Amino acid sequence: MRIGAPKEIKVREYRVGLTTDSAAELVRAGHEVFIETGAGLGVGLSDDDYVAIGAKILPDADSVFASADMIVKVKEPQAVEIARLRPHHLLFTYLHLAPDPDQAEALRRSGCTAIAYETVTDSRGRLPLLRPMSEVAGRMSVQVGAHYLEKTQGGRGLLLGGVPGVAPANVVILGGGVAGTHAAQMALGAHADVTVFDRSAERLGELDQIFNGMIKTAFSTGAAVEKAVAEADLVIGAVLVPGAAAPKLITRAMLKTMRPGAVLVDIAIDQGGCFETSRPTTHDDPVFVVDDVIHYCVANMPGAVARTSAFALNNATLPYALELAGKGAARALSDNPHLANGLNVADGEIAHAAVARDLNLPYQRPAWLVE
Repeated sequence: MRIGAPKEIKVREYRVGLTTDSAAELVRAGHEVFIETGAGLGVGLSDDDYVAIGAKILPDADSVFASADMIVKVKEPQAVEIARLRPHHLLFTYLHLAPDPDQAEALRRSGCTAIAYETVTDSRGRLPLLRPMSEVAGRMSVQVGAHYLEKTQGGRGLLLGGVPGVAPANVVILGGGVAGTHAAQMALGAHADVTVFDRSAERLGELDQIFNGMIKTAFSTGAAVEKAVAEADLVIGAVLVPGAAAPKLITRAMLKTMRPGAVLVDIAIDQGGCFETSRPTTHDDPVFVVDDVIHYCVANMPGAVARTSAFALNNATLPYALELAGKGAARALSDNPHLANGLNVADGEIAHAAVARDLNLPYQRPAWLVE
């Protein structure tokens, strides 16, 4: 198969869909790999590095899309990229369509087949291609939250871990999944006072064991979250409903109960955010303030640590890219129901039930997919 990786063009996005390691594996498997010039520079990979492993460098994105059958990216395609897609294209990337009807409609009109990293599953129902970026975002959430708690950034003027004789910051994490767990690890490592909320009693028990009772766990109800938020210095939203829009766990009314200079970090912003007042921001302009509460809602948080993120992502996506390239979409998805769960758009229709429900559009699996 002919596989292309264009340069990412979303604001401050430095990651690359195919590292040299991934490209080399695809070349070794007999595929042609096309890389847009400069696509890997943000993670320290030069055009010469790609040429050395057998990839071909093309001068622009138009050439990559025209030459490739499968397009491998990191972030959702921007409007100019969707305009390059044709019905023969297989798009493999993060999509996050549920809160983005414009992108969904444009992908439908393109006629391409689009597989979203974030809805591919494994045999235990987990999300293996979302996991590495959830790990990064979870760890980063504490790092950026601690920064914006500083008085010079408009925060409360707190050191996350306090010092002897001065209490640490109160960190509340909504969601005990991958991102929430990694956020808890970082917050606990900084000696903060950490509470994790989740709606699964089983998961709360697992977290208690993982952290040996060193964090607090709480069952997530509206009343419990409201009380905790009023006392929090840093709140991290790490709630995920696969394929669907994130639930709004913190309302505008709750902000009025929070301490001035408290910080909200919304990891779920790619899926619409889990705070009512959230809206996507960028690394150029990462925060805004509502009712004296700082909101950090950068939609591509892991892009700030591009090299770590790109290699972690490629470690997870490569086996699936090899499967798709080796078999083609129809056979690969028919043979692997977990990969088939990643199918979001096909034949001009929304092909994922949760995405279709949130977009209020018809749900239709393609006739060529044998399930």
